[in-house]
Amino acid sequence: MTTFEERTTVHAFRDDALGDHDAVGLAEAIRRGEVGAAEAARDAAERVRAVDARLNAVQVLIDAPAHANAADGAFAGVPTFVKDNTDYLALPTGHGSAAFTPRAARRHAPFARQFLSTGVTVLGKTRLPEFGFSPTTEYEGAEPVRNPWNTGRSAGGSSGGSAALVAAGAVPVAHANDGGGSIRIPAACCGLVGLKPTRGRVAANAQSRQLPLDIVSDGILSRTVRDSAAFLAAAETYWRNPKLPPVGLVEGPCEQRLRIGFLLDSPNGVRSDTATRAAVEQTAATLERLGHSVEPVEPAIDPRFTEDFLTYWGMLAFLIGVTGRTLGPDFDHRRMDGLSRGLRASYLRDWRRTPGVLRRLKRTREAYAAAFRGHDLLLSPVLAHTTPPIGHLSPTVPYPTLIERILAYVAFTPVDNVVGTPSMSVPAASTTADGLPIGVMFSGRPGSERKLLEIAFALEAERPFRRIQDS
Repeated sequence: MTTFEERTTVHAFRDDALGDHDAVGLAEAIRRGEVGAAEAARDAAERVRAVDARLNAVQVLIDAPAHANAADGAFAGVPTFVKDNTDYLALPTGHGSAAFTPRAARRHAPFARQFLSTGVTVLGKTRLPEFGFSPTTEYEGAEPVRNPWNTGRSAGGSSGGSAALVAAGAVPVAHANDGGGSIRIPAACCGLVGLKPTRGRVAANAQSRQLPLDIVSDGILSRTVRDSAAFLAAAETYWRNPKLPPVGLVEGPCEQRLRIGFLLDSPNGVRSDTATRAAVEQTAATLERLGHSVEPVEPAIDPRFTEDFLTYWGMLAFLIGVTGRTLGPDFDHRRMDGLSRGLRASYLRDWRRTPGVLRRLKRTREAYAAAFRGHDLLLSPVLAHTTPPIGHLSPTVPYPTLIERILAYVAFTPVDNVVGTPSMSVPAASTTADGLPIGVMFSGRPGSERKLLEIAFALEAERPFRRIQDS
């Protein structure tokens, strides 16, 4: 049980160079000369230090970050962080693991270069659960990352460190990536906007390209829709996948009335809780009031999907255990945490299923595509229940109980990773009884990020997202 002192709200908003700016607003202030990029970096670092003793979100803080020329990039001079599973030159990449001693990266990862092309000032790296496997950022032998809206609650995972810093106002945006919900889950927990792009929309890192089924997409977490839109447009000017339609800069809602299918419960039978259902229903009612058509839909996903995704998840844990010495010469899979060890052991029992699992997972796109016949987007919960307390999903929980809890929580997000479709978490108008944010999720066809951003702009305009500094 958390103490009264632990159940507090933590934020860093103050009257300094960052003020209440989002990334677009801060970059504009820097371009106009109202704020200096060095000043913004300094004040952001001070904000980080002010809140991180309570949030535990930072893995590495750079003492003297190099800031971009104010004229370069959509986010020129905007302070930010990179998630600690992505190489950033001269910084160690620890993957949230105690199984090895991380070494300094020799070069930027491809996505890190794309992120830097927007002009951001990188202040350091954020924490994640071991190898990004968990939907909460907690550890066996270290302090958890805490939710700034309520420090007794999870910040989500795996991009929990990034979410905590952005929600607390320490930086306007931060890097995140998503292999089963890891952008959208912490966005939902922390009241943020989290867009998982279409597979191949942004530069892929080497690890993703080596997977038999690439489920990982990189992006950012933000407090406003326009920041997520500006990031995607800026990233596209650095590199654009010619196989996907361009997104361009989305600047607001569109006039088109959309056909939106919605579901309240997981296609595989996990029922969402009362507060989550209410958030989705309220969002559906808002969309209808705005002129969109909203109707129930039931995607015909293979009933073995959850078991198959769990097997694939276990295969990733197994492969890390086998190849871990490429991360550090002292890697020892026995030092992996309880969730990683449990996934690995489960896979070793079921590895013979792998060919069938991969075939079925790849066929998921056909069944999922059928749900979009007659619909432009799908609306659903992000998670099956609201943000749990610290400890509920800790890797110290015995594996059988832990995996049961995870599967009862993460019941909606993995399908979009397997299929490769874009998906976005947006803060709902309603909250939990104790004031915590709830996210709702929109998913679209491959390449439909523009529609996702436009519907999110419409909701943000209709009922502006809650601000932690007003709570």
